[in-house]
Amino acid sequence: MTADEAVKHPNALLPPTRRAFLRTLAAAGASGSFLLGSASFAEADLGTSLHSEQAAKAVGDSIRPFHVSVPEDQLGDLRRRISATRWPDKETVSDKSQGVQLATMCELAHYWQEYDWRKVEARLNALPQFITNIDGVDIYFIHVRSKNPNVLPMIITHGWPGSVIEHLKIIDPLTNPTALDGKAEDSFDVVIPSIPGYGFSGKPTTTGWDPIRIARAWIELMKRLGYTRYVAQGGDWGNAATEQMALLAPPGLLGINTNMPATVPDDIAKALQSGGTPPTSLSTEERRAYEQLDSFYKRGLGYAQEMSNRPQTLYALEDSPIGLAAWILDHDSASEALIVRVFRGESEGLTRDDILENITLYWLTKTAVSSARLYWENKLIFFAPKHVAIPVAVSVFPDEIYAAPRSWTEKAYPKLIHYNRLPKGGHFAAWEQPEFFSEEMRASFSTLR
Repeated sequence: MTADEAVKHPNALLPPTRRAFLRTLAAAGASGSFLLGSASFAEADLGTSLHSEQAAKAVGDSIRPFHVSVPEDQLGDLRRRISATRWPDKETVSDKSQGVQLATMCELAHYWQEYDWRKVEARLNALPQFITNIDGVDIYFIHVRSKNPNVLPMIITHGWPGSVIEHLKIIDPLTNPTALDGKAEDSFDVVIPSIPGYGFSGKPTTTGWDPIRIARAWIELMKRLGYTRYVAQGGDWGNAATEQMALLAPPGLLGINTNMPATVPDDIAKALQSGGTPPTSLSTEERRAYEQLDSFYKRGLGYAQEMSNRPQTLYALEDSPIGLAAWILDHDSASEALIVRVFRGESEGLTRDDILENITLYWLTKTAVSSARLYWENKLIFFAPKHVAIPVAVSVFPDEIYAAPRSWTEKAYPKLIHYNRLPKGGHFAAWEQPEFFSEEMRASFSTLR
């Protein structure tokens, strides 16, 4: 079905009758599981999994192998729910000013029916995956050790609406650079954890899991893995957690890299808050950053405001795959534009499968609401400088929510060891531009090895 046909006939993906639908669900069974080493998670709710009620918990500081095996009935239920989508009318404008357009979502739904989750499941299971309990919550992580000597360990943290999926493409370039004409001495061990409430990590059942607590958990994780010297990287919530690690200053943390830094000066923040005109003293680079932030605050912050204030209200995201997908797509204008182009058949940094791998992970793990709670938990001012005192490297991708100017960055990070503006890439830098991202990691930490 073409996008035009889908818009004209949004119900062409016809739902089954209610009776047939219920019969199918009954036949699918009332329980399913992800296999996690020797443990499994189950829930008597149409075969979906529930991580907050686990059949087995990690004991003490043990680290267990983790294996993903999604029951087929859960994938069948997902396809049926997509088919049963109750579509809204087409937007009344010709642009995306009213939100993610119907044509995009119909194209996504059509492809999602054909999408094969088993491919990414196999990719994950080909990697060393583990789970360990820290501070009462099971933490899932990928841990790939380089075969090269004198490696530098690095912990990499995703954000919202990302996941460990967005970092799969950088594992090989970082752990085995010689395979891509790199140098063995530039190798990293990589640790890629899933934030509590996201992906295959456990869901907190009590309050308090903010970026500071996540940072403490990551410090414990690196200690548990035996690392006495390492670096950390993050963007989005990953930056918030990584900067908090730097502020906690564990002895082994040598430095950090961020691709979404917190550099906005107080006077700029006040001007943005007032909604007035930008200060006349801004350089061209600073004015561009101001305009990006002004646009985001005025037209792009709705999702974050709702999740900050009322995350539990987002029941629809747990019930409708298309509702979840639209919510995830509408993160920032540059990312949405990229995804729209991909679903129009154009070649970009992401593929259709890339996009659906991430959305499907949120769906299968039922983490739409649990991941949103991080916004409610957070009390930090996202883009305000945090006075990080250890070495910091900053990688600026042009289509990020804002491209941090060097002038602001130097003030925010007094021990700035690397600053680079990349020619291409946006919010999901490692996912969209893995080659640029990997090169940045090597350059960022070269002086700390």
